[in-house]
Amino acid sequence: MYLCGMTTVRNYLSLIKFSHTIFAMPFAMIGFCLGVYTFPGGQQWSLGTTIGWGWDITNFVVWGDILKKLLLVILCMVFARSAAMAFNRYLDRHFDAKNPRTAIREIPAGIIKANSALGFTILCCVLFIVCTFFINRLCFFLSPVALLVVLGYSYTKRFTALCHLVLGLGLSLAPIGAYLAVTGHFDWLPVMFSLTVLFWVSGFDIIYALQDEEFDKSQDLYSIPVWLGKKRALGISKALHLLASSIVIVAGIYGHFGIWYWLGVVVFIGMLVYQHSIVKPHDLRRVNIAFMTANGIASVVFAVFVIGDIFLA
Repeated sequence: MYLCGMTTVRNYLSLIKFSHTIFAMPFAMIGFCLGVYTFPGGQQWSLGTTIGWGWDITNFVVWGDILKKLLLVILCMVFARSAAMAFNRYLDRHFDAKNPRTAIREIPAGIIKANSALGFTILCCVLFIVCTFFINRLCFFLSPVALLVVLGYSYTKRFTALCHLVLGLGLSLAPIGAYLAVTGHFDWLPVMFSLTVLFWVSGFDIIYALQDEEFDKSQDLYSIPVWLGKKRALGISKALHLLASSIVIVAGIYGHFGIWYWLGVVVFIGMLVYQHSIVKPHDLRRVNIAFMTANGIASVVFAVFVIGDIFLA
């Protein structure tokens, strides 16, 4: 029974590609920490100073609220992304079964039933909305909009080559959503980080889609590679990554960040340059290295440096 349960968990983690949470979660933590930095009411503080490390009961209340919201933000990220990925797999199951690259996925391979994946999607959506209810009213009211974006992406490849931008938009909700969870209001700095995610994710999704150009053409599916071809698609990807790089620089200037932030910027931009150096129109052998390794390093290391700059500078 135990082994069966563990196998089921592994199957669902594989279905939703849980490891890909590494892309948006670090940016959600940036948004959250920016919110904490101006909590409450825009009064800035740093670790060990305004809130302090003492044993005053007020400190316990403040830290308790922060930790509660951190847990809820993480759960929201997990549930929203899990719903989006499971729904994508459910909706694309017939295409996946025809594509040699994706035929081994859980639904076409018969490991997980299609209706089970749909039920899992609905469950994750409900849990996401419940979590937003316990965060604040604004997040709760915006939760259907967030779900509409992240679930709606799965339909876009059927009618527009701009589907990559819709995927980027879905993941870009992470930093601004986490910031709203803490502060309850919008601000320019987390919006800049959301725009960074939008262009960064859209750019590397175009690189990932290069693998399926011929298959997508045969199935009348849309993508930038199908529309423009591999060489021009890579050019669009580079342009989007140039925009993402420009925005993190502007955000650093606007937010008056210090040396740790700029070290993170160097790593982030360096990883973008690296992935374009190893993927060529005629050589896609290292697409997965560019997709997973380079972008995983870019997001995690950048977030560590940014959060360090927020609290330790």
